[in-house]
Amino acid sequence: MLSTDDVAFYRENGYLMVENAVTPAQLDALQRVTHDLIEKSRAITESNDIYDLDDGHSAANPRLTRIKLPHKQHPVYQETLVNSRITTVLKTLLGPNVALSTAKLNTKAPGGGAAVEWHQDWAFYPHTNDDLLAVGLMLGDVDEANGPLQVIPGSHKGPVLAHTNADGVFCGAVDPSDPDFHKDKIVTLTGKAGSMTVHHVRTLHGSAPNMSDRNRLILFYECLAADAWPLVGGASYYQRLPQRELWEDLHTRMICGQPTTQPRVEANPVRVPLPPAPDAGSIFKTQKSGGARSAFAMMG
Repeated sequence: MLSTDDVAFYRENGYLMVENAVTPAQLDALQRVTHDLIEKSRAITESNDIYDLDDGHSAANPRLTRIKLPHKQHPVYQETLVNSRITTVLKTLLGPNVALSTAKLNTKAPGGGAAVEWHQDWAFYPHTNDDLLAVGLMLGDVDEANGPLQVIPGSHKGPVLAHTNADGVFCGAVDPSDPDFHKDKIVTLTGKAGSMTVHHVRTLHGSAPNMSDRNRLILFYECLAADAWPLVGGASYYQRLPQRELWEDLHTRMICGQPTTQPRVEANPVRVPLPPAPDAGSIFKTQKSGGARSAFAMMG
Protein backbone atom coordinates (compact mmCIF):
# COMPACT_ATOMS: atom_id res chain seq x y z
CA MET A 1 0.00 0.00 0.00
CA LEU A 2 2.88 2.37 0.76
CA SER A 3 5.52 2.97 -1.87
CA THR A 4 9.23 3.29 -1.16
CA ASP A 5 8.82 7.04 -1.67
CA ASP A 6 5.98 7.14 0.88
CA VAL A 7 8.12 5.45 3.50
CA ALA A 8 11.07 7.75 2.73
CA PHE A 9 8.77 10.78 3.04
CA TYR A 10 7.53 9.61 6.43
CA ARG A 11 11.05 8.96 7.72
CA GLU A 12 12.20 12.41 6.57
CA ASN A 13 9.16 14.52 7.48
CA GLY A 14 7.53 12.63 10.35
CA TYR A 15 4.06 12.51 8.80
CA LEU A 16 2.12 11.03 5.90
CA MET A 17 -1.30 11.28 4.24
CA VAL A 18 -2.94 8.05 3.06
CA GLU A 19 -6.18 8.04 1.05
CA ASN A 20 -8.85 5.31 1.16
CA ALA A 21 -7.48 3.68 4.30
CA VAL A 22 -10.76 1.82 4.89
CA THR A 23 -13.45 0.40 2.63
CA PRO A 24 -16.73 2.29 2.05
CA ALA A 25 -18.52 -0.36 4.13
CA GLN A 26 -16.09 0.06 7.02
CA LEU A 27 -16.40 3.84 6.85
CA ASP A 28 -20.19 3.63 6.88
CA ALA A 29 -20.17 1.34 9.93
CA LEU A 30 -17.78 3.63 11.79
CA GLN A 31 -19.88 6.68 11.01
CA ARG A 32 -23.14 5.03 12.13
CA VAL A 33 -21.68 3.84 15.44
CA THR A 34 -20.00 7.18 16.09
CA HIS A 35 -23.13 9.22 15.47
CA ASP A 36 -25.04 6.84 17.76
CA LEU A 37 -22.51 7.41 20.54
CA ILE A 38 -22.76 11.17 20.09
CA GLU A 39 -26.54 10.90 20.23
CA LYS A 40 -26.33 8.96 23.52
CA SER A 41 -24.22 11.72 25.03
CA ARG A 42 -27.36 13.88 25.23
CA ALA A 43 -28.13 12.09 28.52
CA ILE A 44 -24.71 12.93 30.01
CA THR A 45 -24.25 16.06 32.10
CA GLU A 46 -20.55 15.82 32.99
CA SER A 47 -17.46 14.15 31.58
CA ASN A 48 -17.07 10.47 32.45
CA ASP A 49 -15.14 7.35 31.41
CA ILE A 50 -16.65 7.49 27.90
CA TYR A 51 -17.20 11.14 27.07
CA ASP A 52 -15.23 14.36 27.40
CA LEU A 53 -17.80 17.15 27.20
CA ASP A 54 -17.03 20.51 25.60
CA ASP A 55 -18.26 23.84 26.95
CA GLY A 56 -21.95 24.34 26.20
CA HIS A 57 -22.87 20.65 26.05
CA SER A 58 -26.56 19.95 26.68
CA ALA A 59 -29.23 17.42 25.82
CA ALA A 60 -30.49 19.76 23.11
CA ASN A 61 -27.01 20.50 21.75
CA PRO A 62 -24.49 17.70 22.36
CA ARG A 63 -20.95 19.09 22.26
CA LEU A 64 -18.02 16.73 22.81
CA THR A 65 -14.29 17.03 22.60
CA ARG A 66 -13.73 13.27 22.67
CA ILE A 67 -15.11 9.76 22.94
CA LYS A 68 -12.58 7.93 25.10
CA LEU A 69 -11.18 4.50 24.25
CA PRO A 70 -13.65 3.95 21.39
CA HIS A 71 -12.34 0.40 20.79
CA LYS A 72 -13.70 -0.45 24.23
CA GLN A 73 -17.08 1.18 23.51
CA HIS A 74 -17.88 -0.75 20.32
CA PRO A 75 -16.10 -3.62 18.51
CA VAL A 76 -16.23 -1.91 15.09
CA TYR A 77 -13.31 0.33 16.04
CA GLN A 78 -11.06 -2.61 16.94
CA GLU A 79 -12.20 -4.67 13.95
CA THR A 80 -11.33 -1.83 11.59
CA LEU A 81 -7.89 -1.40 13.09
CA VAL A 82 -6.87 -5.04 12.71
CA ASN A 83 -8.61 -5.79 9.41
CA SER A 84 -8.12 -2.87 7.03
CA ARG A 85 -5.45 -1.09 5.02
CA ILE A 86 -4.46 0.61 8.28
CA THR A 87 -2.90 -2.67 9.39
CA THR A 88 -0.74 -2.80 6.27
CA VAL A 89 0.54 0.73 6.86
CA LEU A 90 1.42 -0.12 10.45
CA LYS A 91 3.36 -3.22 9.44
CA THR A 92 5.27 -1.24 6.83
CA LEU A 93 6.28 1.53 9.23
CA LEU A 94 6.62 -0.34 12.53
CA GLY A 95 7.38 -3.95 11.58
CA PRO A 96 5.51 -7.25 12.00
CA ASN A 97 4.80 -6.93 15.74
CA VAL A 98 2.58 -3.93 16.48
CA ALA A 99 0.49 -3.07 19.53
CA LEU A 100 -2.16 -0.46 20.23
CA SER A 101 -1.20 1.97 22.97
CA THR A 102 -4.54 3.73 23.12
CA ALA A 103 -7.32 5.12 20.95
CA LYS A 104 -9.56 8.15 21.07
CA LEU A 105 -12.19 9.67 18.84
CA ASN A 106 -11.84 13.44 18.76
CA THR A 107 -15.29 14.74 17.93
CA LYS A 108 -14.47 18.45 17.83
CA ALA A 109 -17.83 20.22 18.01
CA PRO A 110 -18.91 22.83 15.43
CA GLY A 111 -18.89 26.53 16.11
CA GLY A 112 -15.64 26.76 18.04
CA GLY A 113 -14.98 23.21 19.26
CA ALA A 114 -11.86 23.11 21.43
CA ALA A 115 -8.42 23.38 19.90
CA VAL A 116 -5.65 20.90 20.66
CA GLU A 117 -2.64 23.02 21.48
CA TRP A 118 0.75 22.20 19.97
CA HIS A 119 2.51 19.24 21.47
CA GLN A 120 4.54 16.09 20.88
CA ASP A 121 2.89 12.81 21.86
CA TRP A 122 6.31 11.65 23.06
CA ALA A 123 6.10 14.18 25.89
CA PHE A 124 3.03 12.35 27.25
CA TYR A 125 4.37 8.80 27.04
CA PRO A 126 8.12 8.29 26.51
CA HIS A 127 9.20 4.72 25.70
CA THR A 128 12.39 2.70 25.40
CA ASN A 129 12.49 3.54 21.69
CA ASP A 130 10.51 5.93 19.49
CA ASP A 131 8.97 3.52 17.00
CA LEU A 132 5.54 4.87 17.83
CA LEU A 133 3.04 6.75 15.69
CA ALA A 134 -0.54 7.94 15.62
CA VAL A 135 -3.03 7.18 12.86
CA GLY A 136 -5.81 9.72 12.38
CA LEU A 137 -8.69 8.24 10.40
CA MET A 138 -11.08 10.89 9.06
CA LEU A 139 -14.69 9.82 9.57
CA GLY A 140 -15.93 12.88 7.71
CA ASP A 141 -14.44 15.32 5.22
CA VAL A 142 -11.86 17.54 6.93
CA ASP A 143 -11.17 21.00 5.53
CA GLU A 144 -9.44 24.20 6.64
CA ALA A 145 -12.49 25.44 8.56
CA ASN A 146 -13.18 22.54 10.91
CA GLY A 147 -9.93 22.31 12.81
CA PRO A 148 -7.72 19.95 10.78
CA LEU A 149 -4.54 18.38 12.10
CA GLN A 150 -1.45 20.49 11.55
CA VAL A 151 2.17 19.31 11.75
CA ILE A 152 5.68 20.72 11.57
CA PRO A 153 7.68 18.58 9.12
CA GLY A 154 10.98 17.26 10.41
CA SER A 155 10.28 18.17 14.04
CA HIS A 156 10.45 14.47 14.97
CA LYS A 157 14.20 14.67 14.43
CA GLY A 158 14.61 17.61 16.79
CA PRO A 159 14.46 18.07 20.55
CA VAL A 160 11.65 17.15 22.89
CA LEU A 161 10.32 20.57 23.81
CA ALA A 162 9.23 21.51 27.33
CA HIS A 163 5.51 20.91 27.85
CA THR A 164 5.32 22.67 31.22
CA ASN A 165 3.79 25.88 32.53
CA ALA A 166 5.64 28.67 34.33
CA ASP A 167 5.55 26.66 37.57
CA GLY A 168 7.11 23.60 35.97
CA VAL A 169 3.85 21.60 35.94
CA PHE A 170 3.21 19.41 32.91
CA CYS A 171 0.54 21.18 30.84
CA GLY A 172 0.67 19.04 27.69
CA ALA A 173 1.58 21.86 25.30
CA VAL A 174 4.67 23.71 24.15
CA ASP A 175 5.23 27.37 24.82
CA PRO A 176 4.45 29.26 21.57
CA SER A 177 7.53 31.42 22.17
CA ASP A 178 9.89 28.42 22.26
CA PRO A 179 12.55 29.05 19.59
CA ASP A 180 12.27 25.41 18.51
CA PHE A 181 8.57 25.86 17.70
CA HIS A 182 8.90 26.76 14.01
CA LYS A 183 5.39 27.94 13.20
CA ASP A 184 6.53 29.17 9.78
CA LYS A 185 6.88 25.52 8.70
CA ILE A 186 3.35 24.41 9.62
CA VAL A 187 1.58 22.06 7.16
CA THR A 188 -2.20 21.57 7.32
CA LEU A 189 -3.58 18.08 6.63
CA THR A 190 -7.05 18.03 5.06
CA GLY A 191 -8.76 15.16 3.28
CA LYS A 192 -11.86 13.21 2.42
CA ALA A 193 -13.65 10.80 4.75
CA GLY A 194 -11.79 7.51 4.77
CA SER A 195 -8.38 9.16 4.43
CA MET A 196 -5.91 9.04 7.28
CA THR A 197 -2.94 10.92 8.58
CA VAL A 198 0.08 9.28 10.16
CA HIS A 199 2.44 11.19 12.41
CA HIS A 200 5.53 10.12 14.32
CA VAL A 201 5.37 10.21 18.11
CA ARG A 202 7.89 13.07 18.26
CA THR A 203 6.30 15.22 15.52
CA LEU A 204 5.01 18.58 16.72
CA HIS A 205 1.31 18.89 15.92
CA GLY A 206 -1.92 20.56 16.96
CA SER A 207 -5.33 21.55 15.63
CA ALA A 208 -7.23 24.83 15.72
CA PRO A 209 -10.82 25.29 16.95
CA ASN A 210 -13.57 23.97 14.69
CA MET A 211 -15.17 27.05 13.13
CA SER A 212 -17.40 25.12 10.71
CA ASP A 213 -21.03 24.05 11.15
CA ARG A 214 -20.29 20.32 11.53
CA ASN A 215 -18.35 18.01 13.83
CA ARG A 216 -14.77 17.20 12.95
CA LEU A 217 -14.59 13.46 13.53
CA ILE A 218 -11.12 11.91 13.58
CA LEU A 219 -10.46 8.48 15.06
CA PHE A 220 -6.95 8.29 16.46
CA TYR A 221 -5.11 5.02 17.01
CA GLU A 222 -1.81 5.41 18.84
CA CYS A 223 0.38 2.45 17.92
CA LEU A 224 3.85 1.17 18.70
CA ALA A 225 6.36 -1.47 17.79
CA ALA A 226 5.93 -4.28 20.32
CA ASP A 227 9.49 -3.89 21.58
CA ALA A 228 8.84 -0.27 22.64
CA TRP A 229 8.01 -0.39 26.35
CA PRO A 230 6.73 2.60 28.33
CA LEU A 231 8.90 4.48 30.79
CA VAL A 232 7.47 5.48 34.15
CA GLY A 233 5.43 8.64 34.50
CA GLY A 234 2.88 8.21 31.71
CA ALA A 235 -0.84 8.35 32.40
CA SER A 236 -1.97 5.32 30.34
CA TYR A 237 -4.38 3.08 32.22
CA TYR A 238 -2.24 -0.02 31.67
CA GLN A 239 0.69 1.51 33.55
CA ARG A 240 -1.46 1.24 36.67
CA LEU A 241 -2.25 -2.45 36.19
CA PRO A 242 -0.75 -5.26 38.34
CA GLN A 243 1.75 -7.50 36.53
CA ARG A 244 -0.60 -10.29 35.50
CA GLU A 245 -3.30 -7.89 34.32
CA LEU A 246 -0.71 -5.87 32.44
CA TRP A 247 0.47 -8.97 30.57
CA GLU A 248 -3.07 -10.02 29.74
CA ASP A 249 -3.99 -6.51 28.64
CA LEU A 250 -0.95 -6.36 26.34
CA HIS A 251 -2.22 -9.41 24.45
CA THR A 252 -5.61 -7.73 23.90
CA ARG A 253 -3.80 -4.68 22.45
CA MET A 254 -1.76 -6.58 19.86
CA ILE A 255 -2.73 -5.48 16.35
CA CYS A 256 -0.48 -7.98 14.60
CA GLY A 257 2.36 -10.31 15.54
CA GLN A 258 3.41 -11.16 19.07
CA PRO A 259 4.43 -9.23 22.21
CA THR A 260 7.96 -9.38 23.53
CA THR A 261 9.53 -9.11 26.97
CA GLN A 262 12.79 -7.81 25.51
CA PRO A 263 12.47 -4.04 25.09
CA ARG A 264 14.61 -2.37 22.46
CA VAL A 265 16.40 0.51 24.15
CA GLU A 266 17.61 3.48 22.09
CA ALA A 267 19.17 6.79 23.02
CA ASN A 268 16.41 9.33 22.46
CA PRO A 269 15.72 12.66 24.18
CA VAL A 270 13.19 12.14 26.96
CA ARG A 271 11.20 14.28 29.37
CA VAL A 272 8.97 12.63 31.96
CA PRO A 273 5.46 14.21 32.13
CA LEU A 274 5.60 15.09 35.82
CA PRO A 275 4.39 16.72 37.97
CA PRO A 276 0.94 16.24 36.44
CA ALA A 277 -1.62 18.94 35.74
CA PRO A 278 -4.44 19.28 38.30
CA ASP A 279 -6.77 17.42 35.91
CA ALA A 280 -4.99 14.94 33.63
CA GLY A 281 -8.09 13.11 32.44
CA SER A 282 -7.41 13.92 28.77
CA ILE A 283 -5.19 16.20 26.72
CA PHE A 284 -7.98 18.78 26.77
CA LYS A 285 -8.19 18.65 30.58
CA THR A 286 -4.40 18.64 30.94
CA GLN A 287 -3.94 21.67 28.70
CA LYS A 288 -6.80 23.60 30.30
CA SER A 289 -6.05 22.84 33.96
CA GLY A 290 -2.31 23.13 33.38
CA GLY A 291 -2.67 26.64 31.99
CA ALA A 292 -1.18 25.94 28.57
CA ARG A 293 -0.52 29.03 26.45
CA SER A 294 -2.45 29.01 23.19
CA ALA A 295 -0.40 29.19 20.03
CA PHE A 296 -3.60 29.48 18.02
CA ALA A 297 -4.65 32.59 19.94
CA MET A 298 -1.28 34.16 19.20
CA MET A 299 -1.39 33.16 15.53
CA GLY A 300 -4.97 34.35 15.19
